[in-house]
Amino acid sequence: MTALQPDDCAVEINHVSRVFGSVQAVNDVSLSIRTGEFITLLGPSGCGKTTLLNMVAGFINPSSGAIRIGGKDVTNVPVHLRDTGMVFQSYALFPHMNVFDNVAFGLRQRKFTKADISSKVMQAIEMMSLSGMEHRRISQLSGGQQQRVALARAIVIKPKVLLLDEPLSALDKSLRAQMQVELIELHRNTGLTTIFVTHDQGEALSLSDRIVVMNRGQIQQVAEPIDLYRNPANGFVASFIGEINALPPATCTVASDEISLDIGNIRLIAPRRPEWQFASGQSAKAFVRPEHIRIATPADGGRNVVTGEVLTHIYQGSHTITRLNVDGLGPIEMRLPGGDVVGRVPVGLKADIAINLAEVVLLSNTAN
Repeated sequence: MTALQPDDCAVEINHVSRVFGSVQAVNDVSLSIRTGEFITLLGPSGCGKTTLLNMVAGFINPSSGAIRIGGKDVTNVPVHLRDTGMVFQSYALFPHMNVFDNVAFGLRQRKFTKADISSKVMQAIEMMSLSGMEHRRISQLSGGQQQRVALARAIVIKPKVLLLDEPLSALDKSLRAQMQVELIELHRNTGLTTIFVTHDQGEALSLSDRIVVMNRGQIQQVAEPIDLYRNPANGFVASFIGEINALPPATCTVASDEISLDIGNIRLIAPRRPEWQFASGQSAKAFVRPEHIRIATPADGGRNVVTGEVLTHIYQGSHTITRLNVDGLGPIEMRLPGGDVVGRVPVGLKADIAINLAEVVLLSNTAN
Protein backbone atom coordinates (compact mmCIF):
# COMPACT_ATOMS: atom_id res chain seq x y z
CA MET A 1 0.00 0.00 0.00
CA THR A 2 1.28 3.49 -0.84
CA ALA A 3 2.53 5.34 2.23
CA LEU A 4 0.11 7.97 3.50
CA GLN A 5 1.14 11.61 3.67
CA PRO A 6 0.94 13.22 7.14
CA ASP A 7 -2.16 15.25 6.24
CA ASP A 8 -3.92 12.08 5.01
CA CYS A 9 -3.21 10.01 8.13
CA ALA A 10 -5.52 10.32 11.12
CA VAL A 11 -4.08 7.47 13.20
CA GLU A 12 -0.68 5.79 13.05
CA ILE A 13 -0.07 2.64 15.05
CA ASN A 14 3.63 1.76 14.95
CA HIS A 15 4.86 -1.65 16.15
CA VAL A 16 2.47 -1.67 19.09
CA SER A 17 2.40 -4.61 21.50
CA ARG A 18 0.60 -5.26 24.76
CA VAL A 19 1.37 -8.00 27.26
CA PHE A 20 -0.83 -8.94 30.22
CA GLY A 21 1.30 -11.16 32.45
CA SER A 22 2.17 -14.14 30.25
CA VAL A 23 -0.47 -13.31 27.62
CA GLN A 24 0.56 -11.48 24.43
CA ALA A 25 -2.73 -9.70 23.69
CA VAL A 26 -1.36 -7.56 20.83
CA ASN A 27 1.84 -8.49 19.03
CA ASP A 28 3.80 -5.93 16.98
CA VAL A 29 0.85 -4.32 15.18
CA SER A 30 1.38 -1.49 12.68
CA LEU A 31 -1.49 0.25 10.91
CA SER A 32 -2.12 3.61 9.22
CA ILE A 33 -5.69 4.91 9.11
CA ARG A 34 -6.67 7.57 6.60
CA THR A 35 -8.47 10.75 7.58
CA GLY A 36 -12.20 10.22 7.11
CA GLU A 37 -11.88 6.44 6.79
CA PHE A 38 -14.25 3.91 8.36
CA ILE A 39 -12.03 1.03 9.34
CA THR A 40 -13.08 -2.12 11.19
CA LEU A 41 -11.03 -4.32 13.50
CA LEU A 42 -12.48 -7.79 12.97
CA GLY A 43 -11.66 -11.09 14.59
CA PRO A 44 -12.76 -13.77 17.06
CA SER A 45 -12.99 -13.19 20.79
CA GLY A 46 -9.55 -12.78 22.34
CA CYS A 47 -7.82 -11.77 19.09
CA GLY A 48 -6.67 -8.39 20.46
CA LYS A 49 -9.03 -6.05 18.61
CA THR A 50 -10.58 -4.42 21.70
CA THR A 51 -7.20 -4.16 23.40
CA LEU A 52 -5.88 -2.34 20.33
CA LEU A 53 -8.89 0.02 20.33
CA ASN A 54 -8.40 0.74 24.03
CA MET A 55 -4.75 1.60 23.39
CA VAL A 56 -5.81 4.11 20.73
CA ALA A 57 -8.34 5.55 23.21
CA GLY A 58 -5.76 5.69 26.00
CA PHE A 59 -7.47 3.34 28.45
CA ILE A 60 -4.55 0.90 28.13
CA ASN A 61 -0.89 1.81 27.61
CA PRO A 62 1.16 -0.18 25.08
CA SER A 63 3.93 -2.40 26.39
CA SER A 64 5.94 -1.17 23.41
CA GLY A 65 5.46 0.85 20.24
CA ALA A 66 3.86 4.23 19.56
CA ILE A 67 0.47 5.70 18.60
CA ARG A 68 -0.04 9.00 16.81
CA ILE A 69 -3.35 10.82 16.30
CA GLY A 70 -3.43 13.72 13.88
CA GLY A 71 0.35 13.59 13.66
CA LYS A 72 0.80 13.95 17.44
CA ASP A 73 2.39 11.24 19.56
CA VAL A 74 -0.28 10.29 22.11
CA THR A 75 1.28 7.08 23.42
CA ASN A 76 1.46 8.46 26.96
CA VAL A 77 -1.25 11.14 26.69
CA PRO A 78 -4.28 10.79 29.04
CA VAL A 79 -7.66 9.77 27.62
CA HIS A 80 -9.29 13.20 27.98
CA LEU A 81 -6.52 14.91 26.00
CA ARG A 82 -6.55 12.57 22.98
CA ASP A 83 -9.49 14.19 21.13
CA THR A 84 -11.31 10.91 20.58
CA GLY A 85 -14.99 10.01 21.04
CA MET A 86 -15.80 6.56 22.38
CA VAL A 87 -18.97 4.45 22.24
CA PHE A 88 -18.75 1.41 24.49
CA GLN A 89 -20.46 -1.95 24.06
CA SER A 90 -22.56 -1.16 27.18
CA TYR A 91 -23.02 2.51 26.04
CA ALA A 92 -21.81 3.67 29.53
CA LEU A 93 -24.50 6.35 29.79
CA PHE A 94 -25.12 8.23 33.05
CA PRO A 95 -28.46 6.90 34.40
CA HIS A 96 -28.99 9.89 36.72
CA MET A 97 -28.82 12.34 33.80
CA ASN A 98 -31.35 12.99 31.06
CA VAL A 99 -30.54 12.75 27.36
CA PHE A 100 -29.49 16.40 27.04
CA ASP A 101 -27.08 16.23 29.98
CA ASN A 102 -25.56 12.95 28.79
CA VAL A 103 -24.84 14.45 25.37
CA ALA A 104 -23.59 17.71 26.94
CA PHE A 105 -21.16 16.00 29.31
CA GLY A 106 -18.05 16.20 27.11
CA LEU A 107 -18.71 19.81 26.13
CA ARG A 108 -19.04 20.86 29.78
CA GLN A 109 -15.78 19.09 30.57
CA ARG A 110 -14.18 21.17 27.83
CA LYS A 111 -15.61 24.41 29.25
CA PHE A 112 -17.81 25.41 26.31
CA THR A 113 -20.22 28.29 26.91
CA LYS A 114 -23.80 27.56 27.87
CA ALA A 115 -25.05 28.87 24.51
CA ASP A 116 -22.56 26.74 22.53
CA ILE A 117 -23.45 23.68 24.57
CA SER A 118 -27.16 24.12 23.92
CA SER A 119 -26.63 24.64 20.18
CA LYS A 120 -24.23 21.76 19.72
CA VAL A 121 -26.23 19.31 21.84
CA MET A 122 -29.50 20.03 20.03
CA GLN A 123 -27.73 19.65 16.67
CA ALA A 124 -26.36 16.24 17.71
CA ILE A 125 -29.73 15.18 19.13
CA GLU A 126 -31.42 16.08 15.86
CA MET A 127 -28.76 14.28 13.82
CA MET A 128 -29.37 11.12 15.83
CA SER A 129 -33.19 11.34 15.47
CA LEU A 130 -33.70 12.03 19.19
CA SER A 131 -35.56 15.33 18.89
CA GLY A 132 -38.17 15.69 21.63
CA MET A 133 -36.40 13.20 23.90
CA GLU A 134 -33.81 15.54 25.41
CA HIS A 135 -35.50 15.61 28.84
CA ARG A 136 -36.07 11.85 29.10
CA ARG A 137 -34.15 9.68 31.54
CA ILE A 138 -31.96 6.92 30.14
CA SER A 139 -34.21 4.30 31.76
CA GLN A 140 -37.10 5.57 29.63
CA LEU A 141 -35.30 4.82 26.36
CA SER A 142 -35.17 1.68 24.20
CA GLY A 143 -31.86 -0.01 23.43
CA GLY A 144 -31.67 1.65 20.03
CA GLN A 145 -32.40 5.08 21.51
CA GLN A 146 -29.73 4.58 24.17
CA GLN A 147 -27.25 3.74 21.47
CA ARG A 148 -28.14 6.93 19.61
CA VAL A 149 -27.54 8.93 22.80
CA ALA A 150 -24.11 7.30 23.17
CA LEU A 151 -23.30 8.17 19.56
CA ALA A 152 -24.53 11.75 20.01
CA ARG A 153 -22.36 12.14 23.12
CA ALA A 154 -19.34 10.87 21.20
CA ILE A 155 -19.75 13.02 18.07
CA VAL A 156 -20.88 16.27 19.71
CA ILE A 157 -17.29 17.11 20.69
CA LYS A 158 -16.25 16.67 17.03
CA PRO A 159 -13.36 14.32 17.83
CA LYS A 160 -10.50 13.61 15.50
CA VAL A 161 -11.35 9.89 15.78
CA LEU A 162 -14.60 8.09 16.65
CA LEU A 163 -14.03 4.76 18.42
CA LEU A 164 -16.83 2.17 18.44
CA ASP A 165 -16.45 -0.95 20.59
CA GLU A 166 -19.05 -3.49 19.37
CA PRO A 167 -21.87 -0.93 19.79
CA LEU A 168 -24.48 -3.07 17.98
CA SER A 169 -23.97 -6.34 19.84
CA ALA A 170 -26.71 -5.74 22.42
CA LEU A 171 -29.40 -5.02 19.81
CA ASP A 172 -31.80 -7.52 18.24
CA LYS A 173 -31.32 -8.51 14.62
CA SER A 174 -33.76 -6.08 12.98
CA LEU A 175 -32.62 -3.11 15.07
CA ARG A 176 -28.98 -4.01 14.44
CA ALA A 177 -29.60 -3.89 10.68
CA GLN A 178 -31.33 -0.51 11.05
CA MET A 179 -28.44 0.88 13.11
CA GLN A 180 -25.93 -0.32 10.51
CA VAL A 181 -27.68 1.93 7.99
CA GLU A 182 -27.68 4.80 10.47
CA LEU A 183 -23.95 4.36 11.15
CA ILE A 184 -23.25 4.52 7.40
CA GLU A 185 -25.31 7.71 7.13
CA LEU A 186 -23.65 9.19 10.23
CA HIS A 187 -20.22 8.56 8.77
CA ARG A 188 -21.26 10.05 5.44
CA ASN A 189 -22.70 13.15 7.13
CA THR A 190 -19.85 13.80 9.56
CA GLY A 191 -16.80 12.46 7.71
CA LEU A 192 -15.34 11.37 11.05
CA THR A 193 -12.42 8.98 11.01
CA THR A 194 -13.97 5.89 12.59
CA ILE A 195 -12.47 2.74 14.12
CA PHE A 196 -15.13 0.08 14.64
CA VAL A 197 -14.60 -3.18 16.54
CA THR A 198 -16.74 -6.24 15.86
CA HIS A 199 -16.61 -10.02 15.63
CA ASP A 200 -19.53 -9.97 13.15
CA GLN A 201 -18.29 -10.47 9.58
CA GLY A 202 -21.55 -9.20 8.08
CA GLU A 203 -21.28 -5.90 9.97
CA ALA A 204 -17.68 -5.48 8.88
CA LEU A 205 -18.44 -6.16 5.21
CA SER A 206 -21.44 -3.80 5.25
CA LEU A 207 -19.90 -0.82 7.01
CA SER A 208 -16.20 -0.62 6.26
CA ASP A 209 -13.94 1.18 3.84
CA ARG A 210 -11.26 -1.30 4.92
CA ILE A 211 -11.25 -4.28 7.25
CA VAL A 212 -8.38 -5.31 9.52
CA VAL A 213 -8.64 -9.04 10.27
CA MET A 214 -6.89 -10.00 13.50
CA ASN A 215 -6.05 -13.32 15.13
CA ARG A 216 -3.90 -14.12 18.16
CA GLY A 217 -2.86 -10.50 18.56
CA GLN A 218 -1.62 -10.02 15.01
CA ILE A 219 -2.99 -8.56 11.80
CA GLN A 220 -3.74 -11.26 9.24
CA GLN A 221 -4.87 -8.99 6.39
CA VAL A 222 -5.95 -5.42 5.70
CA ALA A 223 -8.17 -4.95 2.63
CA GLU A 224 -11.36 -3.47 1.24
CA PRO A 225 -14.40 -5.70 1.88
CA ILE A 226 -14.76 -7.06 -1.68
CA ASP A 227 -11.05 -7.81 -1.98
CA LEU A 228 -11.01 -9.45 1.44
CA TYR A 229 -13.95 -11.70 0.51
CA ARG A 230 -12.58 -12.67 -2.89
CA ASN A 231 -8.86 -12.79 -2.15
CA PRO A 232 -8.17 -13.81 1.47
CA ALA A 233 -4.49 -13.85 2.33
CA ASN A 234 -4.49 -17.13 4.22
CA GLY A 235 -6.65 -19.99 5.42
CA PHE A 236 -7.71 -18.22 8.61
CA VAL A 237 -9.07 -15.21 6.72
CA ALA A 238 -10.74 -17.44 4.12
CA SER A 239 -12.52 -19.44 6.81
CA PHE A 240 -13.41 -16.45 8.99
CA ILE A 241 -14.88 -14.12 6.37
CA GLY A 242 -18.29 -15.44 5.36
CA GLU A 243 -19.23 -19.08 4.80
CA ILE A 244 -16.79 -21.17 2.79
CA ASN A 245 -16.03 -24.82 2.03
CA ALA A 246 -12.45 -25.81 2.82
CA LEU A 247 -11.66 -28.76 0.55
CA PRO A 248 -9.06 -31.40 1.48
CA PRO A 249 -5.49 -30.80 0.26
CA ALA A 250 -5.10 -31.15 -3.50
CA THR A 251 -2.16 -31.93 -5.78
CA CYS A 252 -1.75 -29.37 -8.55
CA THR A 253 -1.17 -30.06 -12.24
CA VAL A 254 -0.42 -26.77 -13.99
CA ALA A 255 -1.23 -26.08 -17.65
CA SER A 256 -1.04 -22.83 -19.60
CA ASP A 257 -4.62 -21.76 -18.93
CA GLU A 258 -5.83 -23.96 -16.08
CA ILE A 259 -4.86 -25.83 -12.94
CA SER A 260 -6.10 -29.33 -12.18
CA LEU A 261 -6.66 -30.13 -8.53
CA ASP A 262 -6.51 -33.81 -7.69
CA ILE A 263 -8.12 -34.80 -4.39
CA GLY A 264 -7.98 -38.58 -4.17
CA ASN A 265 -10.02 -39.82 -7.15
CA ILE A 266 -11.66 -36.44 -7.74
CA ARG A 267 -10.27 -33.98 -10.27
CA LEU A 268 -11.42 -30.36 -10.23
CA ILE A 269 -10.25 -27.87 -12.85
CA ALA A 270 -9.85 -24.13 -12.22
CA PRO A 271 -9.06 -21.39 -14.77
CA ARG A 272 -5.52 -20.25 -14.09
CA ARG A 273 -4.90 -16.75 -12.68
CA PRO A 274 -1.76 -14.67 -13.27
CA GLU A 275 -1.18 -14.18 -9.52
CA TRP A 276 -1.07 -17.91 -8.81
CA GLN A 277 2.48 -19.23 -8.46
CA PHE A 278 1.85 -22.96 -8.24
CA ALA A 279 3.96 -25.72 -9.76
CA SER A 280 2.87 -29.18 -10.83
CA GLY A 281 3.05 -31.59 -7.93
CA GLN A 282 2.61 -28.85 -5.36
CA SER A 283 0.04 -29.30 -2.60
CA ALA A 284 -2.66 -26.64 -2.33
CA LYS A 285 -5.85 -25.93 -0.38
CA ALA A 286 -8.97 -24.86 -2.27
CA PHE A 287 -11.76 -22.84 -0.66
CA VAL A 288 -15.15 -22.55 -2.40
CA ARG A 289 -18.04 -20.29 -1.38
CA PRO A 290 -21.47 -21.98 -1.01
CA GLU A 291 -22.95 -19.62 -3.64
CA HIS A 292 -20.52 -21.04 -6.20
CA ILE A 293 -22.03 -24.53 -5.97
CA ARG A 294 -25.30 -25.55 -7.66
CA ILE A 295 -27.24 -28.55 -8.90
CA ALA A 296 -25.47 -29.94 -12.00
CA THR A 297 -27.09 -30.00 -15.45
CA PRO A 298 -26.25 -31.98 -18.63
CA ALA A 299 -24.63 -28.82 -19.99
CA ASP A 300 -21.84 -29.21 -17.42
CA GLY A 301 -20.63 -32.32 -19.25
CA GLY A 302 -19.36 -33.78 -16.00
CA ARG A 303 -16.74 -31.02 -15.55
CA ASN A 304 -16.26 -30.20 -11.85
CA VAL A 305 -19.31 -32.32 -11.06
CA VAL A 306 -19.38 -34.52 -7.95
CA THR A 307 -22.11 -36.57 -6.26
CA GLY A 308 -23.20 -36.08 -2.69
CA GLU A 309 -25.87 -37.29 -0.32
CA VAL A 310 -28.17 -34.55 0.93
CA LEU A 311 -27.85 -34.30 4.73
CA THR A 312 -30.04 -31.30 5.48
CA HIS A 313 -31.76 -28.22 4.05
CA ILE A 314 -31.89 -24.94 5.95
CA TYR A 315 -34.54 -22.73 4.35
CA GLN A 316 -34.02 -19.02 5.05
CA GLY A 317 -36.58 -17.34 2.82
CA SER A 318 -34.43 -15.70 0.17
CA HIS A 319 -32.19 -18.77 -0.07
CA THR A 320 -31.63 -22.32 1.12
CA ILE A 321 -28.41 -23.70 2.54
CA THR A 322 -28.06 -27.35 1.58
CA ARG A 323 -25.47 -29.56 3.26
CA LEU A 324 -24.25 -32.67 1.46
CA ASN A 325 -21.65 -35.33 2.09
CA VAL A 326 -19.36 -35.98 -0.89
CA ASP A 327 -17.10 -39.02 -0.80
CA GLY A 328 -13.53 -37.77 -0.91
CA LEU A 329 -14.43 -34.15 -0.13
CA GLY A 330 -16.45 -34.50 3.07
CA PRO A 331 -19.29 -32.12 4.06
CA ILE A 332 -20.11 -29.49 1.43
CA GLU A 333 -22.52 -26.58 1.73
CA MET A 334 -24.24 -24.92 -1.21
CA ARG A 335 -26.50 -21.88 -1.17
CA LEU A 336 -29.28 -21.62 -3.76
CA PRO A 337 -31.93 -18.91 -4.22
CA GLY A 338 -35.42 -19.59 -2.85
CA GLY A 339 -36.53 -22.99 -1.61
CA ASP A 340 -37.04 -25.13 -4.73
CA VAL A 341 -34.07 -27.32 -3.87
CA VAL A 342 -35.91 -28.70 -0.82
CA GLY A 343 -38.43 -30.46 -3.05
CA ARG A 344 -36.08 -31.26 -5.91
CA VAL A 345 -33.54 -33.23 -3.86
CA PRO A 346 -35.04 -34.34 -0.52
CA VAL A 347 -32.86 -35.25 2.44
CA GLY A 348 -31.34 -38.72 2.04
CA LEU A 349 -31.18 -38.68 -1.77
CA LYS A 350 -28.04 -38.25 -3.84
CA ALA A 351 -27.53 -35.18 -6.01
CA ASP A 352 -24.97 -34.22 -8.65
CA ILE A 353 -23.54 -30.80 -7.88
CA ALA A 354 -21.36 -28.55 -10.04
CA ILE A 355 -18.55 -26.59 -8.39
CA ASN A 356 -17.75 -23.27 -10.07
CA LEU A 357 -14.03 -22.67 -9.61
CA ALA A 358 -13.90 -19.32 -11.41
CA GLU A 359 -13.61 -17.58 -8.02
CA VAL A 360 -11.98 -20.37 -6.04
CA VAL A 361 -9.55 -19.32 -3.32
CA LEU A 362 -6.38 -21.34 -3.82
CA LEU A 363 -3.62 -21.23 -1.23
CA SER A 364 -0.42 -23.13 -0.69
CA ASN A 365 -0.97 -26.01 1.70
CA THR A 366 1.97 -24.72 3.76
CA ALA A 367 0.26 -21.34 4.31
CA ASN A 368 -1.51 -20.55 7.59
